[in-house]
Amino acid sequence: MGKDTLQHIAIIMDGNGRWAKKRSLLRTAGHHQGIEACKRTVRAAGDLGLEYLTLFGFSTENWSRPAEEVNELMRLLRMYLRSETADLHRNNVKLQVIGDRSALSKEIIKLIENAEKLTINNDGLNLVIALNYGGRMDIAKAAAKMATYFQKEGVEPTFENAEEYLPQFLMTEGIPDPDILIRTSGEQRISNFLLWQCAYSEFVYTDTLWPDFGEKDLRAAMKEFETRDRRFGAVKSV
Repeated sequence: MGKDTLQHIAIIMDGNGRWAKKRSLLRTAGHHQGIEACKRTVRAAGDLGLEYLTLFGFSTENWSRPAEEVNELMRLLRMYLRSETADLHRNNVKLQVIGDRSALSKEIIKLIENAEKLTINNDGLNLVIALNYGGRMDIAKAAAKMATYFQKEGVEPTFENAEEYLPQFLMTEGIPDPDILIRTSGEQRISNFLLWQCAYSEFVYTDTLWPDFGEKDLRAAMKEFETRDRRFGAVKSV
């Protein structure tokens, strides 16, 4: 993939409600189609040889939505985990969920644990789903864990060692930072997603609403990546 190896694409899946509104449907209809877009995109990512795909499934802020909508999102999550785990395993996909699970139902936690356990040894696409996740929460929790570690090990905290150690306490420990962050539906903000990890990601914005997203859009983002000159804060050598 050009000068840089493309390993990891992260996606903020946006536009389910607008997709439904354009069709005079309930927002829940948009969420249903959003699940189908997830399935298409996971299949496409595997077919295109990506190593990592991270999907922003539910943020820490999404709890403020109407209870009926939150309940439907949780129902769809249960449905997805029940219906897709076996297919993910058959397709050699490894599933990992990041985020604070404590607010999720016991049933959903069990489904997540079962899916992660079943797929743990798969070596195809690494599918990361962020549930009840927030970038600020991730950094704050990592900083607290790092402070405890430093105190226990007698390490004097400095800027240099803090920057070196903190990533291993993030929820994405062991996962490479995203090369591309895609946001659908024309919105152009990061919405508290992978704040530390996306420091040098290439941002790709598309007007495509998430329920319409698929392989064509994923290929377009990958093609756009090939045109980017990634210098990571340095200057281009002459």
